[in-house]
Amino acid sequence: MKPAPFAYHRAHSVAEAVALLAELGDEAKILAGGLSLVPMMNFRLARPTALVDVSRIDGLSYLRAIPGGADPADPANPAGLRIGALTTHRTVEISRDPAVLNGFGVLPRSARWIGHYPIRSRGTFGGSIAHADPASEWCLLAVLLAARIVLTGPDGQRTVPADEFFEGYYSTAAGPDEMITEIWFPEPTERAVLTEFAHRQGDFAVVAAAVSADIDDGVCRKGRVVLGGVGPLLVEVNADPLSDQPATIQTWQAMGKYAAGQIDPPDDAHGDAEFRRRLTATLVSRALAEASQLGDELDEVQA
Repeated sequence: MKPAPFAYHRAHSVAEAVALLAELGDEAKILAGGLSLVPMMNFRLARPTALVDVSRIDGLSYLRAIPGGADPADPANPAGLRIGALTTHRTVEISRDPAVLNGFGVLPRSARWIGHYPIRSRGTFGGSIAHADPASEWCLLAVLLAARIVLTGPDGQRTVPADEFFEGYYSTAAGPDEMITEIWFPEPTERAVLTEFAHRQGDFAVVAAAVSADIDDGVCRKGRVVLGGVGPLLVEVNADPLSDQPATIQTWQAMGKYAAGQIDPPDDAHGDAEFRRRLTATLVSRALAEASQLGDELDEVQA
């Protein structure tokens, strides 16, 4: 199929892109990698009246990790990991920066789950966040790692916490005249893992689970669990059952069963609700076990 008619504009700066969005109205869309939007347009699931191509804007493709903690309330604090909106998935995947690998290694490790090589080479980090697919790997990890989404609009920049940015199925808190310019991860998280299940390599996840665990002296002090593919929104499961529990497979399995009982997943062509619950229990348990082992490996290297 072919897309419905639309006007095409190429922006050469963030300011020009924002001005075009304000001029063209609510039905205009940003085009970056185009790997999500264009197929939807071809099937006429999306019918923007105009596209604003931002792929040639300089200065929005970068991966900058600065060691040290950061104050999430202070967007001017540069510490943490900052990813430009036009940074490709592949750039994240192949990063060998020690500051990235030591504090944010879950991002390069998780990139392999994203589609196939051509998709990872052309698709952009900011585009994935803007698309807001509830099974998106970057969206899950943005919530898990408490990322901040930096938006630029006619009135300047504002920063929105990831858990407030995603509002519904393909719906976000970004205004029609705003564009994502950066994703900021303020705090490193070493023991974090994302895993998922898809019927074929490169397909969208039927269920995805992203977890983190704070383990000290064989005890899980606290953790986080975020699920994708189980509803129209990402689901952060109450992880209190992990607090002050022994870091054992029994604890991870119990958390998996608990997480499965907290969701109301849909029935569709990819699987019914009970199938998704079973997947959730398995994936959460597996991810927590991997996070625990990863932490042990890091401790050995640092020792």
